[in-house]
Amino acid sequence: MKRKFADASVSSRDETTYNLGFTAASLRPELARIVAECYLTVGNWDLAKDRILSSNKLQSRSAGSLVRMERELRQRIRRLTPTQIEILARATSEDRAAMAWLATQKHCSFIFEFAAEVLREKIVEHDRVLRQSDYETFLENKSASHPELAKLAPVSKNKIRQVLLRMLFEAGLLCDGSAIGIIQRPVLSETALNAIADDSSHWLAGFLFSDSEIRSL
Repeated sequence: MKRKFADASVSSRDETTYNLGFTAASLRPELARIVAECYLTVGNWDLAKDRILSSNKLQSRSAGSLVRMERELRQRIRRLTPTQIEILARATSEDRAAMAWLATQKHCSFIFEFAAEVLREKIVEHDRVLRQSDYETFLENKSASHPELAKLAPVSKNKIRQVLLRMLFEAGLLCDGSAIGIIQRPVLSETALNAIADDSSHWLAGFLFSDSEIRSL
């Protein structure tokens, strides 16, 4: 049964239409770091874009994939606060992954809601095994308010699932185990935690923090 969030600020925030174009890149925290570094160096997103594309800083195999990946990463990172961008560019690999995951959740509510509503709920229920049925149930439940999900071609639906799951492994929310994987809460440093909470503790639901923990922050 779908759980009602105790904190309204953590509840699902449905958009008119989900942004499902995130498949151009998985989490790729090291590549996100390059984009963030370039932006901090030049201080302008358009200039950063030109520099990345002209020198293929993301080491893409084709011009088309480079353009798509740069655009997707840039759109995510622009959702971060200045402090969060600094962490993404210059902190530890764990903190970079946390900021890349935060940027992705901010950019795509579909991803945030899956983590906050499915993974977090399963932890509450002491069931840490993520199964294919969990994902399919999530899609079915969301299709009522997001008909674009039901209209997805099988190839697109499969790609979205693959990239989302890859992100969860990259962000440390899944590890190898039974079925799709084992759900775990990623460890956040004090630096990363403060950067997220100072922005909005709402986003900690996507890092699988409980309602009571979020309220305490």
